[in-house]
Amino acid sequence: MEPEQSFAVPGYNLRSGSTRDRATIVKFMERTYAELDPHQPMGHLAATVDRYLSRDTPLWWVTPTHDAAPIAGLWLGQATDQRSGVLHPYVLLLYVTPNHRRCGIATALLTVAEAWAQHQGHGQISLQVFSHNPAAQALYAHLGYQPEAILMKKELA
Repeated sequence: MEPEQSFAVPGYNLRSGSTRDRATIVKFMERTYAELDPHQPMGHLAATVDRYLSRDTPLWWVTPTHDAAPIAGLWLGQATDQRSGVLHPYVLLLYVTPNHRRCGIATALLTVAEAWAQHQGHGQISLQVFSHNPAAQALYAHLGYQPEAILMKKELA
């Protein structure tokens, strides 16, 4: 594991994660989904982490300078651009605990991810945001992310 890195938000440290952080990723994903709808099933989240977590999927954790427990994390996977076929980084998880939000942590994490992606030679980064999460949509729009598609579904009986 890499040592703590400097981080753009005072009072916090950034460190790289690893495949050993599986349980923490699952916990953060469960928190994300529970905040949006506490009654939805979450059993599939651990399977998703198992499917995509590898040494090739970068992961960063943010900790307060006075504590080692992560309060935020960003995990990148890989996606294929549906129009061009280009492989590029895809945000699988971006989560900041509620009492640390609106401090610039998510913005700083996305800046780290974007710099990593550019250093790797990628020309884009993508993510999916739930339609009923206006705070996240506003953050991403503010950082220059633009909608490219609308995911539509129909529940079948």
